Amino acid sequence: MPALTDTFTLSNGVEIPKIGFGTWQIPDGPETYDSVRAALDTGYRHIDTARAYGNEASVGRAVRDSGIPRDEIFITTKCPAEVKDAEGARHAFERSSELLDLGHVDLYLIHAPWPWSDQGSDHRAGNIEVWKVFEELYDAGRTRSIGVSNFQVADLESLLGATTVVPHANQIRWFVGNTQPETTAFCRERDILVEGYSPLATGRLLDNEDIAAIAEKYGKSVAQVSIRYLLQHDVLPLPKSTTPSRIAANADVDFELSADDMAALDALRS
Repeated sequence: MPALTDTFTLSNGVEIPKIGFGTWQIPDGPETYDSVRAALDTGYRHIDTARAYGNEASVGRAVRDSGIPRDEIFITTKCPAEVKDAEGARHAFERSSELLDLGHVDLYLIHAPWPWSDQGSDHRAGNIEVWKVFEELYDAGRTRSIGVSNFQVADLESLLGATTVVPHANQIRWFVGNTQPETTAFCRERDILVEGYSPLATGRLLDNEDIAAIAEKYGKSVAQVSIRYLLQHDVLPLPKSTTPSRIAANADVDFELSADDMAALDALRS
């Protein structure tokens, strides 16, 4: 499936596979291990995890056991949103590295600009402190690229004004009806790749009749059209499933939505 082998190129020249396999809310142990193995067997070469997901050890084991050369797999993990100081950031990276046990990380992200328990609070100074540790890790080759997640324009502006390396990626909630146009445009202007998590709106889009009508024209599912929509907007989708048939179907998106159908999807509101 070409969608799984196609890549975006980050601003530093690193290639990142165009579809990632998300592991949010998949418990550590057999469920994570089996779903990551199923994704790798299907052809996924980009796996997205986080310290907060608690499943890095199972992700790492699945990758090691797959027999696929490490340099053919792109691994993203994230520094917990609560960590807003240099020492905490260094510790978090060491812990993730230890649990993954895969050598370097391919993309390391600040999980959010604020702790999840205090969304919207101001941690700009802390984010700058953490980012400077990210820059050290990047310069040392311990991660091939660095980025952020859930950052909006003001968060990005604050970071860019006080640091050296422009984030290579920003992973945000991005799906039909919720396309964060202001943040997306800001990232485009600065060559920051936008990654879209929850491309199916955590399943909410699956019952959408407007998307279903478009999907029917192509002989595709609502999920496949929703994922394709991101790709045609040059946003990297991170679909998640624990069902092997769905894991495969989510990557079977080598078709082209017409300009009219893209416009109809653009007009939908969640």
